[in-house]
Amino acid sequence: MILPRTDHPGEFLVFRTTTRQRVLALALAVLGTTSLAACTTGPGQDGNRPRASAAPADPAARPDLRRFYGQKLSWRPCGDVQCASLTVPMDYARPGDGRTFVLPLARAATAVEGKRLGSLVLNPGGPGESGVKLVEDGVAEDLGRGVRERFDVVSFDPRGVGRSTPALTCLTGNRAEDEEAAVDEAPLLPRTDAERTAALAGARAQAAACRKASGPLLPHVGTQDAARDLDVLRAALGERRLTYVGWSYGTSLGTSYAEQFPRRVRAMVLDGAVDPSLDWRQRVLGQSAGFRDAVEEYAASCADVVGEGCPGASPEEIRALIDRLLERTRREPLPVDGSEDGLDAAGLVGALSLSMYTPEAQWEGLSEALRAADDGDGTRLAALAAGDEEAPDAGVDADADAEEDGPDASDVPEDNSEAALIAVNCLDVPHPRDPRAYWDALAPAREAAGDYGTSGVTSELVCADWPAGTQRPHRVDAAGVPPVLVVGTTGDPATPYDEAVGLARQFPGGMLLSFDAPGHTGYGRDACVDRKVEAYLVSLTKVRPGTRCAS
Repeated sequence: MILPRTDHPGEFLVFRTTTRQRVLALALAVLGTTSLAACTTGPGQDGNRPRASAAPADPAARPDLRRFYGQKLSWRPCGDVQCASLTVPMDYARPGDGRTFVLPLARAATAVEGKRLGSLVLNPGGPGESGVKLVEDGVAEDLGRGVRERFDVVSFDPRGVGRSTPALTCLTGNRAEDEEAAVDEAPLLPRTDAERTAALAGARAQAAACRKASGPLLPHVGTQDAARDLDVLRAALGERRLTYVGWSYGTSLGTSYAEQFPRRVRAMVLDGAVDPSLDWRQRVLGQSAGFRDAVEEYAASCADVVGEGCPGASPEEIRALIDRLLERTRREPLPVDGSEDGLDAAGLVGALSLSMYTPEAQWEGLSEALRAADDGDGTRLAALAAGDEEAPDAGVDADADAEEDGPDASDVPEDNSEAALIAVNCLDVPHPRDPRAYWDALAPAREAAGDYGTSGVTSELVCADWPAGTQRPHRVDAAGVPPVLVVGTTGDPATPYDEAVGLARQFPGGMLLSFDAPGHTGYGRDACVDRKVEAYLVSLTKVRPGTRCAS
C-alpha cells in the first residue's frame, strides 16, 4: 500500500509555501491517495449523532476529571519556541484508571503586552500530523502581524501522534510480519479472484500488524476523544473560550469540539472542510473525482504555472504522457534508483495526487519528474509518491544514506503519521466488514474517477478488520456555537469544495469563504483569504454570504 508522507497531507507547503503547506499537503496526500474516505463518517438512518459517553455540561466539574482540567502548564525554552506537556486520560469513561496520554505542546509567545487576546490553537491536519513540529518550523512567522500581536500561537501532538506518550505504531518488531504488512500486491483495479484475494490479504496483514503493535491504544485515538483533549488544553492555557484554526482533518477535530463544547468556542476557522454527513463510499467518490479533476487542471494550466518546464507543449500532450505512463506502469514498474520494486501504476497515481496540493510549489517538480519518467526513470516520481519534499536528481541513490537494516522496528518511528492516519480514520468511520461491499464500489468509483476512484476504494480495505468505533454519520449538532468560518477552495482535490459548502450550512450561523483556485486549503496561500480570516480571528468580523477570493 502506498503511504506518502504528509492533508497529506497535512502536510503541506502553504505559508511561504514551506512549513504549514508541507505539513498539510503531505498528510492529506496520504488521505487523498491511500485512504481517500477515511477521515469522515457516513450518513446514518436518522442523521442523529450517537455519543459513546455523553459529556456533562461541564466536565471540569467532574471529580474524576478535575485533576486533568486543573493542570498548570510549565513552559520551558525549546529552541526558538517554548515547550510543555499536557496529561489527559486515555479513556474518558474511566479517567481514574491510571492510563493516560502525555501530549507535547509547543508555543510561540508572540502576543504583545497590552494587545494580547489569548492563545490561538492550530491543528495542521492528517490525522497524524505533528502540531509541535508545525510551531517549531516557524508557522507563527507566516501569520499576519495583527494575529501574532494578539495571540500566542500554540499547537500539540494529538493522542497517539508524534511525540505523544504512548504513541501509535504498526511496526511489530517482527521483520517478516512488518514486510508482509507493507506489501500491497493489488493493482489499481483488482478484477480477478486472485487479485482481490491478494488485496484483501495485504489489508488484513496491515490491520493485524497495527493491532499487534498498538492494540490497547486503538480504541482511544478517535476524534471525539482528541476534541475532549482540546478542551483540557483550553483550560490549561487559562482560556475561557477557544480560538482555533484547523486545516483538513483539523476541521473534523474542530467540528467535534464545537459539537461537544459549543459555548466554549470564541472563534473557529475550518479550512479544507470535511463534511461529517457523508459516508465512506460518498467520500471516496468525491475525493477521487477531486484528484482526477485536479490532474486534468494540471494539464490544462501547467503552462500558466510552470511555463516552459511543462512536460508537453499542450494540455493534450501532457494528458497523453500521463496516460502513456499509466499504461506502461501497469505492465511493468519503471526503474527507480535504490529500489528493487520500481514505480508501479499505484505509485504513479500516488505521485500525481500528492502533487496536487499546492500547484504554485509542486507542479514544477512534478513536471520534471514526468519528463524523467517518460525517458524511463521513475526515481523522481517515486520520491514524490513517498512524500519527499524534493525529488532527487536522476542517478542519485535515494537510500544511500539509510542504514542497511532500517530503523529498529520495536521503536515507534519519529514520524508515525502513517499509523496514526490509519488508526484514527478506521476508528472514526464506519466501514463494511464484508469485502463484497468494496468490490461492489469499484465500478461506480471507476466510472466517477477512473484509476483514482478504484485505488481509493481498495485503500479502504484495511478498515474492514479494524476495531469498531462509536461515531456515526451525522449532520453537525452544535446549538449555541458562535458563527464558525469555513474556508473552501473551489479546486481542492482532497477536501472538495462541496464539503465546505455543506459544512458551513450545517453550523448555525456558519459562514463560507470561497477561494477560487486549485490546490488544497486557502488560509496561508492567498492575501485576500488571509485578511478575511485574520479579521475574524482578531475582531470576530463576520464574512458576508457569497464572499469570494480569487488567486
